[in-house]
Amino acid sequence: MTTLAATVRDHGEGERRWFSGGGLHTWLATSEETGGAFLLFEFVGEQGKVTPLHIHPASDETFYLLDGEILLDLDGKKRGLSAGGVVVIPRGVPHAFTVVSPTARLLTILTPGTDEAFFRLASEPAPEGSRPIPVDFDRIRDVAEKTGAIQIVGPPPF
Repeated sequence: MTTLAATVRDHGEGERRWFSGGGLHTWLATSEETGGAFLLFEFVGEQGKVTPLHIHPASDETFYLLDGEILLDLDGKKRGLSAGGVVVIPRGVPHAFTVVSPTARLLTILTPGTDEAFFRLASEPAPEGSRPIPVDFDRIRDVAEKTGAIQIVGPPPF
């Protein structure tokens, strides 16, 4: 039996990555650190950031909104979410979101942590002071197909 080490990160600690779908991720607990149980990262995005309609076939996704406001599309139904709000999206449910406030900051938890390869391949390191990478939905689609972690089922529904 393997015993995992505790993972402790203070504010501002964690691997920072520019996501090619837009926004900055700070990885707080990786799949390796959690024994595959989950992946946890903070996302910061600007107004207008949008995701294509997609599903996670093998993981559940939870958002806890720390600051700002997003608009969700959950299986064709629109719903706003503001600071302090939470959404739990079971695997296989089509969903997308867009940032509607000037900025939004949210925690994302994927259980289990099997989608980490997708997020790693669809992002670049973000050293302090670096500039965001361009949004590249072709890269998102290619990495999604390569990893199988997400399936894009439609364009952004906003």
